[in-house]
Amino acid sequence: MKTCLVVDDSSVVRKIARRILEGMDFSVVEAEDGAKALEVCKRAMPDAVLLDWNMPVMDGFEFLVQLRRMPGGDAPKVVFCTTENGIDHISRALHAGANEYIMKPFDKEIVTAKFQEVGLLALELPSEA
Repeated sequence: MKTCLVVDDSSVVRKIARRILEGMDFSVVEAEDGAKALEVCKRAMPDAVLLDWNMPVMDGFEFLVQLRRMPGGDAPKVVFCTTENGIDHISRALHAGANEYIMKPFDKEIVTAKFQEVGLLALELPSEA
């Protein structure tokens, strides 16, 4: 089973993300800020990270920069999930090593599509009638 680390200071967002991801057969680990998320990654590197930008202690961008410097930190697929929609934020995130970027609010279809794009989920082929 693949693991996904959900990093968001909102317990509501983490709960929604957990429900969506567990429905996609992911094992979910949560962290409420970037510093706690780095501790999780030091113990066991996840397959995926769903990452908020604006958080106390350590924001998502700083977490991403530090994650990518860790041994094995280049492996997780990182999908930013944030209200920051400026092209400067998006380009900074992608340049720092994010694989994809989705806007809040999000739903199962959006998460599924982005996880398929980055190779975390197989593309579902339309069935023939």
